[in-house]
Amino acid sequence: MKLLFAYDGSPCSEAAVDDLTQAGLPAEGEALVISVAETWLPPKDNPDYMPENSYVEKLAAHFREKAENLVSETQKLAERGAARVRVALPGWKVTAEGTYGSPAWEVISRADAFKPELIVVGSHGYSAVGRLILGSISQKILTEAHCSVRVARGKVEVDKGPNRIVIGFDLSLGAQRAVEAVAARTWPEGSVVRLVAVTEDVAATGVGAVLPMVQESVLEINEAANEAITAAGKSALEKLASAGLDASLEILDGNPKSLIVEEAEKWGADSIFVGANAYGSRLERFLIGSTSAAVAARAHCSVEVVRVLDV
Repeated sequence: MKLLFAYDGSPCSEAAVDDLTQAGLPAEGEALVISVAETWLPPKDNPDYMPENSYVEKLAAHFREKAENLVSETQKLAERGAARVRVALPGWKVTAEGTYGSPAWEVISRADAFKPELIVVGSHGYSAVGRLILGSISQKILTEAHCSVRVARGKVEVDKGPNRIVIGFDLSLGAQRAVEAVAARTWPEGSVVRLVAVTEDVAATGVGAVLPMVQESVLEINEAANEAITAAGKSALEKLASAGLDASLEILDGNPKSLIVEEAEKWGADSIFVGANAYGSRLERFLIGSTSAAVAARAHCSVEVVRVLDV
């Protein structure tokens, strides 16, 4: 497995390192820790760019020196993050890379070249403003990355025992891939999975609300939807059970953006897995406002958005 870790040294980034031990990752793999200096490096000795003006040359040299120093410090920051990741993932090959530019775009660009199965980011950087919205960098990576993204939130006291994992479940391919991702991981013995399926029942309105024929049709539609999700859930439970996981299915009626988070918090879940195109988000790359993004922003625990590449 290949993993890219976006590290900025913030408390959320440090918590994301701690969360690696709770992510069910394999004993061996390859991780790249990247840190990005949010700066611009002026071109050096470029006559087409630099006018023949001593003042401008000195000013450019000054800013270039500052930027180079910042990039050098960023490389040290990445190496510090890599050292922490090596402790969390002792069997992994871990390398560090410091660069400069727009942090989110640099992470996405590096991921396109490195081709990891998973990007790990903290929920916020140094500009954290609260739990109900993601940091702008995390949001951008979640929206634009071509692979799965884990928005990680560590715990003050990391429990080394069995994990509690919620999977946002529906009839989408994304939900199926989320189940497959959980089943493929290496979890401590006794780990428990809960599939949370949230449906929004059809309701008759207006005159139809008092017509027996309409009421019967509505009941049939809702029953058919529940039967379909139950059948799909049975298959998913079998797949999880074959991976040694104790799994159950819960079907709720309401808004998945809030109910998945509420159920996970009430249950004390360690992480939530949800497909990027789950719950009707057809354009899975564009996650802003989607269920996946809402869960990632609001959850008390880590959220892994499993991206389906072949949709």
